[in-house]
Amino acid sequence: MAGADILGVGMMTAVGVGAAETAASVHAGIARLTESSVHNRRFNPIVMSAVPEAELPPLEKSLDQIPGLTSRQTRMLRLAGPALREAVADVGGVADVPLLLAVPEALPDRADPAGPKFLEHLAKQSGVAFEIAASRAFANGRAGGFLALKEALALLAGGTVSRVLVGGVDTYLDLHLLGTLDAEDRALADGVMDGFPPGEGAAFLLLGPRAPGAFARVVAAATGAESGHRYSEEPYRGDGLAATFQSVFAAKGAADEPVTTVLAGLNGESFGAKEWGVAYVRSREHFVDDFALTHPVDCFGDAGAALGPLLMGLAAIGIRKGYLREPCLAWCSSDREERGAALLRGASS
Repeated sequence: MAGADILGVGMMTAVGVGAAETAASVHAGIARLTESSVHNRRFNPIVMSAVPEAELPPLEKSLDQIPGLTSRQTRMLRLAGPALREAVADVGGVADVPLLLAVPEALPDRADPAGPKFLEHLAKQSGVAFEIAASRAFANGRAGGFLALKEALALLAGGTVSRVLVGGVDTYLDLHLLGTLDAEDRALADGVMDGFPPGEGAAFLLLGPRAPGAFARVVAAATGAESGHRYSEEPYRGDGLAATFQSVFAAKGAADEPVTTVLAGLNGESFGAKEWGVAYVRSREHFVDDFALTHPVDCFGDAGAALGPLLMGLAAIGIRKGYLREPCLAWCSSDREERGAALLRGASS
């Protein structure tokens, strides 16, 4: 599978309105994790990271009239609109460009959080006329962006399209979702020993053939499945992420240089840390001894389905500006079986 250049990047996070501000904040180690007004069952405030309300545009008027649009869907639309516009701001029209979008995983016995019309609603909210008919949502949580990326690379390699948008959007600012996480002792708060800071965000990447001025190049991408995931009764061995790394390094040209920077989907839970350890050990020969490991969730919270595209976008900006050593490996694991990773280098590599 051939690679692709990243031609545009757009973001919205708690540490930045736009990709440049988000990347600068993460590079500087700025964190916006605070005790929220939402309390857990022990009456302790949940530590969260949210985009300030004043930084989000209002919901587009026609969408405000749609019955059944949930508060979580509304929030995701408001997060995604500016980030999508930013990703395509410096290119021509995108009427022929499909959008492959990662959205949240569904909770047990609950409907798809994004809903069947989310892409249509996003086109209205953003004002970006992407090709809805050829677009698709991946309801796979954190690793969803890598599933979308893998399909995007296949479309580009097959000549089906000349450009593809890959993105992700999510928010944990939902009382039912936070209550579920609290019941599982996963929402970070005083007294929670193995939790994560719920966050939110959106990120979009415009991919295409080699072009002057590109941010970086995606050399390889792979996805995998962990049979012993968090909600499985199978033993948890970390095989899914390990196999995903091995698939990335098996791609043509991916193993030419060892990885010097890792942008990890670690969110503070021991589950992911153990998995990363297994994956690294099994592919240790593909990493330099002094590789840099960063986990931006420390800055803007766990952004769920937006995390994969955020990590790839941060890698692309860091490579372009020269403060991240390349090649960079970005990876994420979903709560359920999906795992994903991508290798990025400079656009001229």
